[in-house]
Amino acid sequence: MELNWFEEMEARIPKGGVRTRFAPSPTGYMHVGNLRTALYTWLIARHSGGAFILRIEDTDQGRLVEGATEVIYATLRKCGLTWDEGPDLGGPVGPYIQTQRRDLYGKYARLLVERGHAYYCFCEKTESEEDSGDFDRGADPCRALTPEEAEARVAAGEPYVIRQKIPSEGTTTFSDAVFGEITVENSTLDDQVLLKRDSLPTYNFANVIDDHLMGITHVVRGSEYLSSAPKYNLLYQGFGWKVPTYIHCSPVMRDQHNKMSKRKGDPSYEDLIAMGYLSEAVVNYVTLLGWSPRGAYAEREFFTLAELAEIFDIGGISKSPAIFDLEKLKYFNASYLRALSPADFYAGAEPYLKQAIKTPGIDLKLIAPLVQPRCDTWLDIAPQVDFFDALPEYSNELYCHKKMKTNEENSLEALEQVLPVLEGLTEWSYGAIHDALIGLAQRLELKNGRIMWPVRTALSGKAVTPGGAVELAHILGKEEALRRIRLGMAQLAK
Repeated sequence: MELNWFEEMEARIPKGGVRTRFAPSPTGYMHVGNLRTALYTWLIARHSGGAFILRIEDTDQGRLVEGATEVIYATLRKCGLTWDEGPDLGGPVGPYIQTQRRDLYGKYARLLVERGHAYYCFCEKTESEEDSGDFDRGADPCRALTPEEAEARVAAGEPYVIRQKIPSEGTTTFSDAVFGEITVENSTLDDQVLLKRDSLPTYNFANVIDDHLMGITHVVRGSEYLSSAPKYNLLYQGFGWKVPTYIHCSPVMRDQHNKMSKRKGDPSYEDLIAMGYLSEAVVNYVTLLGWSPRGAYAEREFFTLAELAEIFDIGGISKSPAIFDLEKLKYFNASYLRALSPADFYAGAEPYLKQAIKTPGIDLKLIAPLVQPRCDTWLDIAPQVDFFDALPEYSNELYCHKKMKTNEENSLEALEQVLPVLEGLTEWSYGAIHDALIGLAQRLELKNGRIMWPVRTALSGKAVTPGGAVELAHILGKEEALRRIRLGMAQLAK
């Protein structure tokens, strides 16, 4: 073969510095395991001042989902995982979409054949067998063909795949940054398909070629690929290339026995956002699924993405599977929500407040500070504030509160005292309402709760509310507050 082209490809490869890649298949939403892989890949690059590359691996045409590539872009951007090279940005070793690189793979597969590390296979196989490489190596007659015999059949137009030629004897050892050195018997490895009949590469071949040509120094992937790592090593050795640092991550589990699965109803990143979680909280929590900070940061849980990039080290990645706990994520999210500035919280809460409250004139900016300390997710807002729109039906038992020393009878008496006081207010402000109700309790020589609890109950029809009687009256406005107090009196008088 003419080697000049291969030499030119080698000359393009960036040298020096850490280069990592996230290479998703556009087959649907970003599940939590994929997001974690992207995070670790990005953090390794940023911690080292290296480059983070986005590559789209779309050679499995049968599983492509329309719009999935855009979902990948959007998810990474929402999480703050900016890339330095990719399909939309370009770069020195593009294109960054595998189907746009398809002419490369055939040349490298044939080079491997010429070097004796691959062979043409003309056996009739199903497509699934081609993809998996599931066959008995010893029974495959094509492995024993001479180069001349194989080339003659190719020249005659006979359909073929190209398979990796695994050594029949001996062992292959590879090194992983998490799992250490692993040695396998070559007899346990199959002659996997490298190039399919349609001239598209299999995943296992394309990612090796692309990782080398893009100068990738660290490869992060799930531990399910540990079994493929020896074959990757043999491919690198067959080409005479340096093997990158492997970082295999144990799976994210839904419980002790089951991996997370969209098919089993486990949430994707998009699902979590729709469930009211903040992207920053998801990123923080997912990073800690299988990685622990060390040293001075060992006891910390909360980190910004910039802080994670500063302290992330591969040695903190665990061999043990991590269990995804939605309650733990909720704990993280609640902390993030409470830490938001009032302006940022309102910006996030506004759509949920508008969905729950349609009544004109209600100032949503007055409600937001009341719900901020009481939310674990954005979805907790609506159930807390729906009474502003319409007073629900409620039982008189709500007026009975042991600690406040209220019952139906004295609650009615309290509302009868409150009504004329509030009716007489010329200014309907928080301060005016507060002073009027506190002043009334003092004149009647009652504890504040004896007045406030009946008022809050009449205004909300709920046992628990964001804000007390004064806040609710102020937000509802004079006319609606007085209407609800009269309704409460009428209900208690029955």
